[in-house]
Amino acid sequence: MYLSIFTDELGVDITEGLPIIKSWGLEYVDLRGRVFGKAAEALPPEKLPELRKLIDDHGMKVGCLQSSLAKVHLPDKERQKAEAEKLEGIIRAADALDCRMVRSFFYWQPPRELAGQLAVRPDEQQKVLDMFGPLAERAKEAGLIMTFENCGVTADEVITIVDALGVTSWGLAWDVCNGWNDEERRKDEDAYILRLAQLSKLLHVKAQCAIEGLGDETIPYDKVLNICHNAGLPGPVSVETHNPDRSISNVEMSKQVVDVLKKAWPSAAPGGLFEENRSDKGIVRPWSDDPVGFVVVGLGMGHSRAKQVKNTTGNRLIGVCDIVEERAKRTAEECDVPYTTDLKEWLDNDEVEVIYVVTETGNHAEVAIQALEAGKHVLSTKPMEASLEACDREIRKAEEKGLILGIDFDRRFVTETHTLRACIKDGMFGKLLYSTCGLKVLRTMAYFNSNGGWRGTRRWDGGGVLSNQAIHNLDEVAFTLGIPARVKCDIWTQNHDIEAEDLGTAVWEYNNGLIITYYATTCYPHSTWYRQYEVSGTEGAYFSASGGPFQKSVIRWFYDNAWADRPPIEGKLEWINATDNFAAAVRGEGELLCPGREGRKSQSILDAMYRSAYEADGGWVDVNSEL
Repeated sequence: MYLSIFTDELGVDITEGLPIIKSWGLEYVDLRGRVFGKAAEALPPEKLPELRKLIDDHGMKVGCLQSSLAKVHLPDKERQKAEAEKLEGIIRAADALDCRMVRSFFYWQPPRELAGQLAVRPDEQQKVLDMFGPLAERAKEAGLIMTFENCGVTADEVITIVDALGVTSWGLAWDVCNGWNDEERRKDEDAYILRLAQLSKLLHVKAQCAIEGLGDETIPYDKVLNICHNAGLPGPVSVETHNPDRSISNVEMSKQVVDVLKKAWPSAAPGGLFEENRSDKGIVRPWSDDPVGFVVVGLGMGHSRAKQVKNTTGNRLIGVCDIVEERAKRTAEECDVPYTTDLKEWLDNDEVEVIYVVTETGNHAEVAIQALEAGKHVLSTKPMEASLEACDREIRKAEEKGLILGIDFDRRFVTETHTLRACIKDGMFGKLLYSTCGLKVLRTMAYFNSNGGWRGTRRWDGGGVLSNQAIHNLDEVAFTLGIPARVKCDIWTQNHDIEAEDLGTAVWEYNNGLIITYYATTCYPHSTWYRQYEVSGTEGAYFSASGGPFQKSVIRWFYDNAWADRPPIEGKLEWINATDNFAAAVRGEGELLCPGREGRKSQSILDAMYRSAYEADGGWVDVNSEL
């Protein structure tokens, strides 16, 4: 998923538009009209190398060829012939520009009386398939990834035709604004977004309903993008401005939409789709009249954490901090708080009670210890640090100062995790025998090279996929099954030019005979967050999976000789998220789910795994979980 824009929405030809778009920090553009004065597919073959050079010279790529192919209702033979010729132009452009994704239509732009009928009328479906079939076969032969927009048609009509065409790589070009007022969305917004996100290959975003005041309702693009990100949207999120306010130039309106999407853009970590999305609606904490004052430091993933603090009852976001002023300013403006590029100002502020550390992993201890020395409590994102020694320094300093140190592990704030823990404690599984836990995600070199290239390094990231992406899963296993006695681990760097691993496998052994196999990779071909966790014993079993091939999270329990959707007992979770829990601890109203010494235990497993891989040739290494 990446941000792009229709070049012609700026109202100028591509030669004028590219420098402007590049100045906004975009790396992708979509082509439609105003390409050397023509539609992209209408360019003669001799102009395509010139276009490719122009785009290359700006350091950019084409996200999608936004064609008008087949945007006509059941046309005659002459028009069908013209559309076939248009497709040949699209194929030439796709080859020359190294872009296989194409936005298209399918000969269904119905009059009002037929609106929506394609989804329920087999006779009309057959007419469309017979007429569009030759174009579909040619596009398939050329290796194009066809996406069909819900413009002039409903999303369900698009989905009906995509299903009938039967090409798994083809899908919906979802114009989010079109159909936003559908009854389905009003009934259950999250379910509506999830359903269309899972069927989409790209998104179109208009100024209408994206910019506050333009449209009856402002679409929550932070939620839309978060769900699309976790659903593995493979194509661009494309600005198709359609400027509704001619008092503002097309360039300025397009820039405003780009800024809206940049602010709403999700972090690299998973969010609301496969993790529990708990609400604080209706909750009033005893300390709500005296909210705990937080400052978030590090505004990559910290951007979403700052919004979480602001939106959680009993919390008060006082300010944000990042050494990159652009990031600090972005978050500050969205959260309506001041920002600094220097931590010291916040350490000297008596209103600040908690420093929430979301910097590079290998910098957690330095920031945390500065905060603790200044008398501030510290909540740190995962993993606790890049080394066990650094974790120990944090813990000792917090205990020396009598302050609270906590670690934010998201899976501890999911009810399912507490239910599994309760079932294990209650004996549902009998004797525990075997467990497996794995994570498969896709990370590109652009991800590793961004923000100074700290990711995938041992010094600043603590390692690779095992330290960064899979640490939540590692902690989930440790929280539910306990700390192993010993581990062995192998690591590989298969498909990335990084120092650390992009594939890791491990075996954990417990003194009670329990064996766990654990694996993680950032080389998965699907941009998703594909998690699986299984536990089995002599009497019961548990299976949980989300992401990847699973359109919805799957959780199953085996007990009393049968599989069930619900467990025999339910776990209880009082806290909404880590900041809610941490605020309770600061106000003396609850215990931390993951204090520093508990966070160290998960780090000790990771540390032992790396010692096995780097120092013991993949052999067994004892886990030293206590400070």
